[in-house]
Amino acid sequence: MTDSLFADLGIIEPLCRALAAVDYQQPTPIQTQAIPQLLAGKDLLGIAQTGTGKTAAFAVPILQRLSQNGPPAAADTVRALILAPTRELAIQIGEDFEAYGRHVNLRVATIFGGVGQNPQVAALRRGVDVLIATPGRLLDLMSQRHARLDKVSMLVLDEADRLLDMGFIRDVRRIVSALPKARQSLLFSATMPSEVATLAREILRDPVRIDVSPKTVTVDQTDQHVVFVENGDKRQVLTQLLRDPDVTRAIVFTRTKHGANRVQQQLDRVGIAAEAIHGNKSQNARQRALESFKNGKAWVLVATDIAARGIDIDAVSHVFNFELPHEPESYVHRIGRTGRAGASGIATSLCDSSERPRLRAIEKLIRRPISVMQVEIDASERDVAPARPAQSASGRADRPAPARSNNAAASGTPRRRRRRSPNQGRNEGRSAIWSNR
Repeated sequence: MTDSLFADLGIIEPLCRALAAVDYQQPTPIQTQAIPQLLAGKDLLGIAQTGTGKTAAFAVPILQRLSQNGPPAAADTVRALILAPTRELAIQIGEDFEAYGRHVNLRVATIFGGVGQNPQVAALRRGVDVLIATPGRLLDLMSQRHARLDKVSMLVLDEADRLLDMGFIRDVRRIVSALPKARQSLLFSATMPSEVATLAREILRDPVRIDVSPKTVTVDQTDQHVVFVENGDKRQVLTQLLRDPDVTRAIVFTRTKHGANRVQQQLDRVGIAAEAIHGNKSQNARQRALESFKNGKAWVLVATDIAARGIDIDAVSHVFNFELPHEPESYVHRIGRTGRAGASGIATSLCDSSERPRLRAIEKLIRRPISVMQVEIDASERDVAPARPAQSASGRADRPAPARSNNAAASGTPRRRRRRSPNQGRNEGRSAIWSNR
């Protein structure tokens, strides 16, 4: 493959060259559908989640139109605005714009809270062709008269459903009201609740609708299991599952920030290299956690749904739902973190008795039952805090050997039998940490 496939969509040579440099060889479905429409100046409503290539789908045509329409941004002006719900997503979008636009003479800036504003103010003073921002910090700078948006000709709302979930709807409307009415507007959302549909009607003009949401694709690519376990035993079960040598890189989802901290601390006590990421952590701490996870120093990332949105990390072998989400759609987004780029993945959910209704809602959404897995808690996992493992030459923590259900007799450690749920009978005779495939 060559960059001619992107050239066929109308992309100019400098951008094709940049795409080839980051190994973008073939456009994804959303890129194939969106790029020609956006180059033609159409508004767009895109239903897509992270991992579909949506950032390039809007970033590349924005860079092309800005490079072809007029000179670079003058001082104190912004030409294109991208709003993102989280700092992590804003940073990632900014990095993508920098990579795709390396051969065009445009200035890109990213602004978000949790860090000092002076460098961000200086960038705005120089003029910005593409500004990626979180709503809170942008409104703050607007109120201080550091950010002028009267020259914005392109607007993107990314992860619109999450913007609403995080309570940014009023901030978004205030920002949009400060923009020129004559502009090109794009809205992307993984789901389309009524609030997002209303917002789309408010800001888009006769939009092209593109839907690449994974109706069953993510489900089909991911081997899914559920473990019925009481809440007090979840951490021990999670520890055993993580000690499976097939788990090379894992994301563990919790519902709350405090829950993420507790799980990470428990894993750290038993020698499993883990980092936690959630909204209460400082920006620097979140970035350090992500870098540690990306480079393999920590092979487990414990995250809340909001903090994980926008994180695009390949080669995640397993996703674990320490708690089932309130919304079944969030389950699909979570397990979409594994089995990406055509690879298969494994998702395992820990479900206590109070979460059974959530499990039924998830199975109704994905239109299939989730395979039941048995895990018997090894007595050695209870109230034990072994020393931290030695570091390998690569800097990655060496993991303890997995505790299998058939080695209790060899170790002389009595095995505590768990009371099985009625649904677990189908797994009779199976290994404790393998599913009934």
